[in-house]
Amino acid sequence: MEGADVVRELMRIEEKLEHIEKLLNELLEQEESYTIMKLSEESLKEFLENEPDIYSEEDLKVRYR
Repeated sequence: MEGADVVRELMRIEEKLEHIEKLLNELLEQEESYTIMKLSEESLKEFLENEPDIYSEEDLKVRYR
């Protein structure tokens, strides 16, 4: 392999690593969002269970013609 080929290959590898790093960061952000939503759901569960229902099931049904 010539020196130029090695440099091109290293640049290609670097680009792929940058892409993988970006994907991993996106995955971590999604995991953080999911964790926060799950924590909120669990922390509000008891509070919401004791609250009266504002709407009945009939109010929530959508009727199509």
